[in-house]
Amino acid sequence: MQRHRVAVIGAGFGGLFAIRALRKANVDITLINGTAYHLFQPLLYQVATGVLSEGEIAPPIREVLKNQDNVDVKLGWAQRVDPDAKRIYVAGPGIDYTVDYDTLIVAAGASQSYFGNDHFNDYAPGMKSIDDALELRAKIFGAFEIADLQTDPEARERWLTFVVVGAGPTGVEMAGQIAELAHRNLPGQYKHIDPRKARIILIDAVGAVLNTFGDRLSTRALRQLHLMGVEVELNTKVVNVDLTGIEVDSERGHQRIPSMTKVWAAGVAAPPLAKQLAEAAGAETDRAGRVMVQPDLTVPGHPEIFVLGDMMHLPGEDGRPLPGVAQVAIQGGRYAADVIKRRLRRKDAPEPFKYFDKGSMATISRFSAVASIGKLHLSGFIAWLMWLAVHVVYLVGFKNRFTTVLHWAVSFLGRGRAERVATEQQAFARRAMQQFGDPFASVRAESTSTSEDADTSLGDSDATAVPSGKHPAEQVEKTGARVPAGK
Repeated sequence: MQRHRVAVIGAGFGGLFAIRALRKANVDITLINGTAYHLFQPLLYQVATGVLSEGEIAPPIREVLKNQDNVDVKLGWAQRVDPDAKRIYVAGPGIDYTVDYDTLIVAAGASQSYFGNDHFNDYAPGMKSIDDALELRAKIFGAFEIADLQTDPEARERWLTFVVVGAGPTGVEMAGQIAELAHRNLPGQYKHIDPRKARIILIDAVGAVLNTFGDRLSTRALRQLHLMGVEVELNTKVVNVDLTGIEVDSERGHQRIPSMTKVWAAGVAAPPLAKQLAEAAGAETDRAGRVMVQPDLTVPGHPEIFVLGDMMHLPGEDGRPLPGVAQVAIQGGRYAADVIKRRLRRKDAPEPFKYFDKGSMATISRFSAVASIGKLHLSGFIAWLMWLAVHVVYLVGFKNRFTTVLHWAVSFLGRGRAERVATEQQAFARRAMQQFGDPFASVRAESTSTSEDADTSLGDSDATAVPSGKHPAEQVEKTGARVPAGK
C-alpha cells in the first residue's frame, strides 16, 4: 500500500522544519528546491562583507537530512501547481519533471521587491541569495581596490561611496558592516587611499531606521550609525539607479549621489509561484503577491495545500499580516506537520495557527545591537550577545556553528576578515547570465535536438553514425566562457 505522499517546495526555514517534524510520520516526502543547500538568510550580509563563508550559512540539504530516510531531495524550480491533478511541474537543471502529491507544503520564500522598478536590479543587487552576497562581496572589496588605482578625485570618490537602500534590519546591518570595513578593518592596507574617507549612505523612504522596533530602539540605532560615520537619509525616495549613481527625491528636492556600489535592502515580494498557485486554486493574493490562507495555513478550498512563511498572508492578533521573518516560517512548518500527522491518525484538527513572537534583533556594529523581545527593549553589548546566541542556535549543524564562532572571533576581536576573496566572475556573472539567458534552456534544447537526431540516424545503414553533438555540460561551460570581461 502506497504511503501518504507529502511534497514540499522550498528548503528554507518553513520547509526544513516541516520535514524534520515529519521524520517519524508514516509519509514519503519529496523536497523540491532550486538549490542544493538550505540558506540561513539572516546572515547573508556577513557573507557579503567578508565575515563568513557561504558554506557556513548554507549547509547541503542532503547532509542536513541524511539521517531522515523518508525524504527524497530533488533539485529544481517549481513552475506551476495543478491542484486538481495534485501535481507539480518542475524545471530542473537541464530536465523537466513532475511530482505528484497527496499533501503539498509550499514554502518557496520571497524575492526582492523593487516596487515596480525591476531595472534597478541591474545596478543595485538585492540580498536574497548566495549569488547576491558573493556579487556584493566582489563589488564592495573591488571598489576599494579600484579606488586605489584612480588618479581622478571625482572617480575615486564615486568608488568610495557606498549606498544602501532600506533601513530595516538587513540595510542597517549591511551599512554597519561596510562602515566597520572602512573605519576598522581596511585602514593602513592601501597606499593611495584612506578607506576611512569612504562614504556609507543609508536611504529609506520612511522616517525612521528599524521602524518596527519602536521609537526608543530606532533612535539608539540611528545614534550608533551616526557615530560610525554612516550618513542616514530618511524620508528619501529612490527614483532612479544607474551604473554610476543613484537619484533620490527628498525634502531637499531632487539629488543625484555618484556611487559605483549600491545595495538594495528594501522590500520583499512573493515569488511568481504564489500568483500561479493562487490562480489555479481560486485563492486571493495581497499587494505583495502573498497567498491569503486560512487560519490553519491552508489555501481556501484546498485543505491539502499549506502555504508558509514569506509566501502566506495571515493576519496576526493585531490584525496586521504576520511578518516575513524566520520564526513565522519555523512555527508554521511545525504547525503544518502537526496537522498532517493528526489527519493521518484521524485525530481532531489542532487550534488555528497562532504565532508566538520571540522578538526582533539587529546588529549595528561590533558589540552593538538592538533587541525587542515583548516588553523588553535592549541595546548595546547585552543585545549583541543575545543576537550572537540566537543566531548560533539556529545555524544548522555543529560544524557550521563551530566555524562561524571562530570567524566571528577573528572579525570582532581582531581586525581581519576571514573571507575577502572576490572574483570577476562573482561581480559580473549575474548580468552576463541575464544577457545570454538561462544556460539550462540551451541544455534542454540541445539535449532534445541531439536525441531526435539520434533517433532518425538509427535508420541509416551505419547505426553507429549517431551525431556527435557537444555534451550539454560543454555547452554550459562555453556559454560561461563567452562572457566578456567587464560587461
